[in-house]
Amino acid sequence: MKRIIPLVVAALVGVGAYFVFVAPSGQDTPVAASTVVEPVATAADNADENADLDTSLIPDMSLGNADAPVTVIEYASYTCPHCANFHSGVFKDLKRDYIDTDKINFVYREVYFDRYGLWASMIARCAGPDKFFGLTDLIYSGQSTWSRAGEPSAIIGELRKIGRLAGLSDETLQACLEDDTKARTLVAWYQENAEEDGVRSTPSFVINGTTYNNMSFEEMSKLIDEAAE
Repeated sequence: MKRIIPLVVAALVGVGAYFVFVAPSGQDTPVAASTVVEPVATAADNADENADLDTSLIPDMSLGNADAPVTVIEYASYTCPHCANFHSGVFKDLKRDYIDTDKINFVYREVYFDRYGLWASMIARCAGPDKFFGLTDLIYSGQSTWSRAGEPSAIIGELRKIGRLAGLSDETLQACLEDDTKARTLVAWYQENAEEDGVRSTPSFVINGTTYNNMSFEEMSKLIDEAAE
């Protein structure tokens, strides 16, 4: 079963860095791929709390040709096994045939089922646009290790290791993970995008404005070719 998206969730961030580093041990274990996550809070519920957040400051991470006639947006969670499978398989074909040949504009947008996926996103974005997709590959390829490391502090430690592989210093990683405003803004940004595009599970894809569920490369290739006509 695909992972179902909650309409998020100020509780993902809690009280920012405090929630990240000193939440009680054993709380918030990673969500299994077959788990249906019930909504915790809607945008309306958190409107006052998020009124100070400027989601326009969160850039889309993209590859390929920004002026291509077809835009493919992927919605994915770093803790979603189906998303990891997509990136180890279909994405490689998509990159070879459509991204590297400048036939599409590919946009990656993070989805947050849990705080672990949010932390992974903050580390991926900490490296900046040039290293974002390289870090994303490392996060997905190591998903079964870091997401199951145990205590929250152990998961943070494994994610830090991935960040260091990309050349990030411990000081830089600490600053990125402690950025409470950035964390809350990412959550609000994700919620706005998911609601606008009608995304309810991961991975999902928006091809020139139409939203689709997970699919094979053959199915995606056909839709892209049709959209380009």
